[in-house]
Amino acid sequence: MKKWLIMIISLGFIVLLTACGEESEESEESKEGEESGPFTIGVIPAQSEGEMESAMDNLQSILSEELDKEVTIEVYPDYNGVVEAMNYDKIDMAYFGPLTYVVAHEKSGAKAIITQLIDGEPFYHSYIITHTDNPWTSIEELLANPAEIDFAFGDQNSTSGSLIPSIELQDLGVYQDEDDHQFNSVRFTGSHDATALAVQNQQVDAGAIDSAIYNQLVEAGKIDDEQLKTIWQSDELFQYPWAVHQDTDEETIEQLQQAFAAIEDEKILNAFGASAFTTATNEDYESIRQAALKQGIIEE
Repeated sequence: MKKWLIMIISLGFIVLLTACGEESEESEESKEGEESGPFTIGVIPAQSEGEMESAMDNLQSILSEELDKEVTIEVYPDYNGVVEAMNYDKIDMAYFGPLTYVVAHEKSGAKAIITQLIDGEPFYHSYIITHTDNPWTSIEELLANPAEIDFAFGDQNSTSGSLIPSIELQDLGVYQDEDDHQFNSVRFTGSHDATALAVQNQQVDAGAIDSAIYNQLVEAGKIDDEQLKTIWQSDELFQYPWAVHQDTDEETIEQLQQAFAAIEDEKILNAFGASAFTTATNEDYESIRQAALKQGIIEE
C-alpha cells in the first residue's frame, strides 16, 4: 500500500516538473519573440506620399542591416499622431518637429539622438513670406495696417509654421491667438506647402513657413520664388530631431547614430532636405522648450 502511494506521489511530482519545464520554455520563447520584434519608427511627412514611400523603403533597408533586425517605418498624417504613438509605446523611434519633440519629451521621455544638416548646418529659420506684388519689405511694414491683412500659419503644432512666428506677432502686439488678433483674418493651413501656395496664389497676404521646406519647394518647382519674398526671419532653430523611446539601450542608440551618419542615399537625404545627418541631444532644443513654456504648451 505504501509503495503504491509513493509511486503515485512520484509520478505526480514528475508531471509537475515537466509542466513547469514546458511553461518555462514557452516563457523564454515568448521573451525571445518580443526581443526579436521589429524596431518601429514613426515619421511626419516631409515630402509627397510617393517620394516619402520610396525614401522610407531605402531607410528601412539600411537600418535593418545596421541593427540586424527588422525595421518598419510608418508615415503619420500629422505631428500629434507621432507624439501619441511614442507616448503609448507604439513606436521605438520618431522623426519629430522641434516643438512636437519637446512635447513628446515632456510626455514620454523621448530622447533626441539625431538631426539633419542643411548645407552643413543643423539649423533652420521661421520665415514670414508675402507675394512680390505686395509693397511690404519688412514685418513692420506688413503690420502698419494689420486690419487689412489676411495671415496664414501652418500646422498648429509646427515650430516654424506656428509657435515661433506667433510669439513674434504677440511681441509686436497684433496677435494673441486665433480668436484674439488685429488681423482681418487668421487661418491655419495645416502644412508648409499649403501656406506657400496660399501666399503665392494671393489667397492670403502673408504666411509663416519653415525656411528649409521653403527652399525644398522652390528646388522641386512646387512654388515660384520669383513670386514670393521673405520679409521676416527668426533666429536659428535647431533642426528636426529623430528621437528614441526613453527605454532604448545605448548600444542601439550608437548603432542608429552610426547608421544615419553614414547615409549617402540621395532619395533619403532629399526626402528630408538634408545634406547629411548628425548627432543631437535634448539640450539642443532648450530654446524651443522655453518658447513652449511661454505659450503654455507645456508646463514646468
